[in-house]
Amino acid sequence: MSLKHFHIVFLFFAILCDSGFWLWTRMAPDVAARVGAQGLGMIAGWTSLLLVIYGVWYVTKKCRTIIIG
Repeated sequence: MSLKHFHIVFLFFAILCDSGFWLWTRMAPDVAARVGAQGLGMIAGWTSLLLVIYGVWYVTKKCRTIIIG
């Protein structure tokens, strides 16, 4: 696995974890507020959106070099 492929896999799991944390803070707001994670959930939501934008940009930028080799 090349470094470019690893970068895409890492981005996928980072987006998955950030989105999951944001969803948890939205589905269980009382628990999130009790542990003090309400603000972090908002940050995780915005971070996951930024990572999606970066992932699309990265794949379109590196598309030829990823497919060729």
